[in-house]
Amino acid sequence: MNKHQRLAFITVVLTIGLGLALTIALSDGSSKVGGVPAVVLCAGAAFAINWLAFVPSYLKRTEHYFDLVGSLTHLTLILVALVGSSDLDLRATVVSILVGVWAVRLGSFLFLRARKAGGDGRFDTIKHHPGTFFSWWSLQALWVLVTGSCSLAVITSMERQSFGWFAGVGVALWGVGFLMEIVADRQKTQFRSESKNTSSFIHSGLWAWSRHPNYFGEILLWIGIAVVAIPLLSGWRWIALISPIFVFVLLTRISGIPILERRANERWGDDPIYREYLRSTPILLLRKPKAKIKNL
Repeated sequence: MNKHQRLAFITVVLTIGLGLALTIALSDGSSKVGGVPAVVLCAGAAFAINWLAFVPSYLKRTEHYFDLVGSLTHLTLILVALVGSSDLDLRATVVSILVGVWAVRLGSFLFLRARKAGGDGRFDTIKHHPGTFFSWWSLQALWVLVTGSCSLAVITSMERQSFGWFAGVGVALWGVGFLMEIVADRQKTQFRSESKNTSSFIHSGLWAWSRHPNYFGEILLWIGIAVVAIPLLSGWRWIALISPIFVFVLLTRISGIPILERRANERWGDDPIYREYLRSTPILLLRKPKAKIKNL
């Protein structure tokens, strides 16, 4: 077993271990199906879907369906949670709809973008190594489970409470974040399609207020889901609040912003317009631009 194989094996083992620990915690107070907590069924579905999807993806050496399977996994977990829960109320119904709408929108957007681009550069080497490629599909299953932990806690909870203003605040936060993500993605897509200079970067619209407004929206919408879930959390189920924390850390420290910032610096680091953009525009939080950046 070489270095890459050992790393892939350790990654899969840790992924399964973390998924198991989270599932056990979320099972506290979860509704049951035939004596099995609904959350356990959700976790099993998450890993089963991604492991099954890995087989044809590796055989064809393609990552084209990676993001689409991620969204399908989110939708499946919501469906399993709904079927496995009883006495569904407005809170559970609303959360199911919000997560479902988000999953369909983001999954289709990422799939079409990757298809148009001809693939995802992250997988150029990975998809040729079965162990490493399998570990990525395993990580996606864990990503779905952790990210959706608050929504699963709400839907599968044996305790029900009236919707209330607190939940309304959470829905409002989700709405603002979701709208911001859509607008930012559309602005960037339109910029790329209309820009005559392919070496230029977007610094207009929401992108003049933040270098990554789409990620800001993503983080905000999961904070909103967490706010909706808080009144139902107790005991070990408080671990569900790892959802927005995980999304924040993932996007700002691991796979999102660091990668994009490094690529941008490599491409435009010597451009004075880009350096001014870095100086005047926050990396994540929205801030009114002091002045419109002009092309030199």
